Amino acid sequence: MKFINMEKPGGPEVLKVAEVETPKPAAGEVLIEVHAAGINRPDCFQRQGNYPPPPGASLVLGLEVAGVVKECGASVTRWKKGDQVCALLSGGGYAEYAVAPEGQCLPIPKDFDFIHAAALPETFFTVWTNLFEDGRLKDGETTLIHGGSGGIGTTAIQMAHLLGSKVLTTVGKRESVEECKKLGADRVILYKEEDFVTIAKEFTQGKGVNVILDMVGGSYFQRNLEALTSQGRLVQIATLQGAQVQLDLRQIMQKRLMLTGSTLRPRSVAEKSRIAQALEKNIWPLLNKGQMRPLIYKVLPLEKASEGHALMESSHHTGKIVLQVL
Repeated sequence: MKFINMEKPGGPEVLKVAEVETPKPAAGEVLIEVHAAGINRPDCFQRQGNYPPPPGASLVLGLEVAGVVKECGASVTRWKKGDQVCALLSGGGYAEYAVAPEGQCLPIPKDFDFIHAAALPETFFTVWTNLFEDGRLKDGETTLIHGGSGGIGTTAIQMAHLLGSKVLTTVGKRESVEECKKLGADRVILYKEEDFVTIAKEFTQGKGVNVILDMVGGSYFQRNLEALTSQGRLVQIATLQGAQVQLDLRQIMQKRLMLTGSTLRPRSVAEKSRIAQALEKNIWPLLNKGQMRPLIYKVLPLEKASEGHALMESSHHTGKIVLQVL
């Protein structure tokens, strides 16, 4: 099969088409003929040499795919050959075939093509577990989502809005403002021109927001604490501006704040399968009704994975970047 190879860490130019033996599904896994694969920030980090795959995972880039089940390993009960699925992977998505644990596969929502289905798993698993499980965002609360124009941001805006929250988000370019409003953002903050702490306080009549979903870290950390209300929750999912921060514990104590965060990839198959079940119960009905849909910015052929990585790192996109494989 064809796949995107990375002989050594480096820039997007290190990604080249190569060939390798098609993988075989182990017990509890399915082999998927990949029609489309999503590009995500962790893929770029891995290409740079900063995010190694967990033990036993494929060295091939790619954390989410959509396609057709071609073979089932022993003990697989839910899926059969010919089923159309999207799947969360620990690696291996930038290829014509990929294997996935059966519990990490989900049915493709009604009226979705493979491109839109491939844009679901990584971002939807991430947003659900961080914003709603760890962050405990509830109907009627207010959330601030940083990076509103990316795949995580556009997903989080829609999910929070549809589940009854007021949504603030930060973006870097004016072209993203209207897109984010269409997705359900109540206030879009141009962070290069506006102070998100001031806006958060004004929007909430001085109280502050209940939950912040942040992938920036660095200088945002202290400002996030200022923007939170009493008993607010800060959920950290990446550190694009740096992982080292200073913390005055008194602010945590006085406002009774909760700080948490996570990474998705190292979690066990059992944990990821549990998240998949929660998504199918709580979010898939919204997708099947057409109330929610991932925003696709650009579709590229598999051979142009390097162009997709360059676009991702430029941050000039609003929504998901997807590779078309078949």
